[in-house]
Amino acid sequence: MKLRKVTAAASVALALAVTATACGSDNKNDSGSSGGNKIKVGIKFDQPGLGLKEPSGSFSGFDVDVATYVAKQLGYKPNQIEFVETKSADRENALARGDVKFIAATYSITDERKQKVDFAGPYLLAHQDLLVKSNSDISKATDLNGKKLCSVTGSTSAQNIHDTIAPKANLREYSGYSECIAGLQSGAVDAVTTDDSILAGFAAQDKYKNQFKLAGLKLSNENYGIGVKKGDATTVKKINDALAKMVSDGSWQKAVDKNFGPANYKNEPAPKTGVIVK
Repeated sequence: MKLRKVTAAASVALALAVTATACGSDNKNDSGSSGGNKIKVGIKFDQPGLGLKEPSGSFSGFDVDVATYVAKQLGYKPNQIEFVETKSADRENALARGDVKFIAATYSITDERKQKVDFAGPYLLAHQDLLVKSNSDISKATDLNGKKLCSVTGSTSAQNIHDTIAPKANLREYSGYSECIAGLQSGAVDAVTTDDSILAGFAAQDKYKNQFKLAGLKLSNENYGIGVKKGDATTVKKINDALAKMVSDGSWQKAVDKNFGPANYKNEPAPKTGVIVK
């Protein structure tokens, strides 16, 4: 009798263990290997045309389209992608911690960053530019002397122009690009500077239709790459293959036209994998 009680208890324990294991499997959240239920991908949540979380909770933008395409090539369906907000200052840490599998978030490839993370790509060549009103007479950086130039707090874009091109430019720092664009619309500032892709994304919004234009300056080269945890060469190779396919099947150009087209963004041709434009 005693033996039977022990056996029954053991059976119950085994059943509970199996149930717990099954539940754990159902909730598996895989930020790594293909075939898992979920893949976590880092993007920006506040950049229209690139990485934006819509009021509905959905996501839009060029980086989102690139990330979705890449994840599909890694074996994940759109409903298996979990987008995670990765702000600029936390991108390297998010990869090191394993919070995300990869990051597509206007992430310029630099020698300094390559010491901490690996990059696939580049997948877009952007340039620092100016956004001005459609009727503005500002056509070159030196025209900014005596004008009010806006960028976000902590950005070096406006300071670089002030230091090297237009020393009499009046710098204005706002907390975000949305505030800069609103200032441009109201006349509080005369120009906004950052990457042309970011500026085009804002200008392409319906509420700003035909109000702004890009000056078309190429004040820097920004090679956007997809960040991957340092040492994960396998994932870098898979992502590079996915990016090459995205270009060859026309999906890359469709994503550019959809997200930047309304701003008349004159994008560079799709970059070649591993080729960094200095």
